[in-house]
Amino acid sequence: MKGKEEVELSRDMGLFQVTMIGIGAMIGAGVFVLTGIAAGIAGPGFILAFFLNAIIAALTAMAYAELGSCMSEAGGGYVWIKKSLPNPFGFLSGWMDWFAHCIACSLYSLGFGAYFVILLRMAGVNLGGIDPGLLIKIFAVLVCVFFAYINFKGAAQTGRAESIVTMAKIVILAIFIGFGVLAIVRSGDYTNFTPLFPEGFGAVFTAMGLTYIAFEGYEIIAQAGEEVVNPKKNIPRAIFLSLLIVLPIYLLIGFVSIGAIHIEGIETYVYLGQSGETAMVEAAKIFMPAGALILLIGGLMSTVSALNATIYSSSRVSFAMGRDHDLPEIFGRIHRKTRTPHISIFISAAIIILMAILLPIEDVASAAGIFFLLLFIGVNIALIRLRKQMPDLDRGFVTPFVPFIPLLAIFAQIFIAAYMFGYSPIAWYTAFIWIGIGILAFYLYPAKKEREEIESMVVYEEKEIEKKPYRILVPLANPETVKDLISLASIIAREKDGEILAMSVIKVPEQLPVSSGKMFIDEKKPMIRDAIDACPPDVQINTLIRVGHSIPKAITETAKLRNCNLIILGWRGWTWQQEGIMGSTIDPVVTHGPSDLLIVKFRDFEPEGIKNVLVPTVGGIHASFALEIASIFKGIGGRIRAIRIVGNADEKKKFTVEGGVKIELVKASSVKEKLIELSKESDLLVIGATEEPLFKRLVVGVVPEAVAREAHCTVIMVKKYEKKVIPILKRWLG
Repeated sequence: MKGKEEVELSRDMGLFQVTMIGIGAMIGAGVFVLTGIAAGIAGPGFILAFFLNAIIAALTAMAYAELGSCMSEAGGGYVWIKKSLPNPFGFLSGWMDWFAHCIACSLYSLGFGAYFVILLRMAGVNLGGIDPGLLIKIFAVLVCVFFAYINFKGAAQTGRAESIVTMAKIVILAIFIGFGVLAIVRSGDYTNFTPLFPEGFGAVFTAMGLTYIAFEGYEIIAQAGEEVVNPKKNIPRAIFLSLLIVLPIYLLIGFVSIGAIHIEGIETYVYLGQSGETAMVEAAKIFMPAGALILLIGGLMSTVSALNATIYSSSRVSFAMGRDHDLPEIFGRIHRKTRTPHISIFISAAIIILMAILLPIEDVASAAGIFFLLLFIGVNIALIRLRKQMPDLDRGFVTPFVPFIPLLAIFAQIFIAAYMFGYSPIAWYTAFIWIGIGILAFYLYPAKKEREEIESMVVYEEKEIEKKPYRILVPLANPETVKDLISLASIIAREKDGEILAMSVIKVPEQLPVSSGKMFIDEKKPMIRDAIDACPPDVQINTLIRVGHSIPKAITETAKLRNCNLIILGWRGWTWQQEGIMGSTIDPVVTHGPSDLLIVKFRDFEPEGIKNVLVPTVGGIHASFALEIASIFKGIGGRIRAIRIVGNADEKKKFTVEGGVKIELVKASSVKEKLIELSKESDLLVIGATEEPLFKRLVVGVVPEAVAREAHCTVIMVKKYEKKVIPILKRWLG
């Protein structure tokens, strides 16, 4: 198996630059391009839509601040979802994230085209009778090409350009707000704000979905993670600063746009809606000296700054996917001179241009909003999952009240996304088509195996002599349990005519390439040699050492790539984690493992001394698998005692289950205490995994793990692999 070094981008962005990138991405779509359209949909209530969107965005911003501070990789939300959820969810998150940024760029480029055409007309430029709609598309294409080149030239230049444009834009908006507030105060007329919801309150939800893209700039901050100096502190700061700066600007722009103009014979909000993406210019003409020209300049600055930042982020997503081999490797290449992902930049620009040409601006905005909502839903799920899977990460910001805060964000985003179908079915059809293409790409992409291998690499391996039909993977971490693990695996391998694959994992920090772990091979070799020595001569054993950023991922990848039928893990009986069940290594393997699983808590384990095997059962596939494993010990003289603990039963009554095994009914008020008591007269206890959902397990705990901690004999907890997605989701969520 061939491993490849992980690619990292250089860090050259400070707090100011990365904050300006986030602000630049936000101020553009929400203010200049979509203000008029949103006003036409919801009336004065569109101001409330901005405020409610800010609240929902702030909930998800906490997730981005936390995860961005401790996992500052190019790719942002895509990387976090990929780490926390099994494929194809991880792949699809990146696929949607990439397209969301591309289609957002299309929106900004169309806004630029509309403003630039008006500017040319004001300057008296002869447009030669060319259709204005066609001119808008042409200028949209040209500006995309220009900023693709700016991004290609390097991240530092990108940051400087963004900072200059964004500061100038804020000054122009401040002038617009100042004249607007002055006009409202002078007139003393606030009738434009009544009724507040002329199109009904439901129109506010539509406006929220349309303008939600206005708050996606903090996602772009996370995309820049690998290039930010001191990301642990600067990413959370930049995220919250950008939101705090942008929200009052949005609210004030909406306030003066509605309140500062009065058009005879037509409602102000209707007038703004008819003006569409150029509504800000039309409003400025009325209450501001040289307002049209100033706002045109501001609109152009806003759209190009948002375009610049979003081309940057879209290329980072595809770069991360190429680096992880979710997309062809060419996407993950870095230009030798500029040190930017040049292929990703230019391919992303091509998609942006295509969407700008094909779709109307309203549907482009709606589709972008839907994709970002879906992405943010995934990030909130990732936050909940990663709190359990990686509790030891050094987080620069910690989201309070998890899982309640992210769950609130998830429900709100699902509602808004679903509500958008009534406004723009085309946007949802576009989403379905892109996701469908992504699913096909995931399963048909010829480098799928290479994609699965990229998380870790094999650096040492004893070659197998012959391949057996049944393979048992035994990860080794504790030298004191090596002999016991191999002895147990040998008993099962002998019964199954199988072989053992003993492995050890070298973990390296996320900041280092996987290949850097080669220097630690010698530390793991003694444990590998102990495994070979502990294996009986009649059982075949193969060994390997794998290097990876994540021990559980290295285990599950090995099981998948080597087609292992069974994984046997040792458990010390306790964990440092405050959250979770059995620890940050075992819990993810339980959830994502592609094979049957045994988790063993050893206590005076002597295979030849196993005479009494206790098997508690309540039915189900895991209980049946427990009986199957227990029956293997019959071959070495073990006697199986299968029991079912009930609250009220005749202890002498027995009944037969599959395979002729008799289940004894045992009366007890506490399952846990009874099993611990019975373990005193047993040499081995084999117990099936609980069928309870993961949420309940995390909150109240479960019997198998509790018994394993306190039992007086060796305990084997077994879990039968289930291929279907629905049972897995059922266990996660209940």
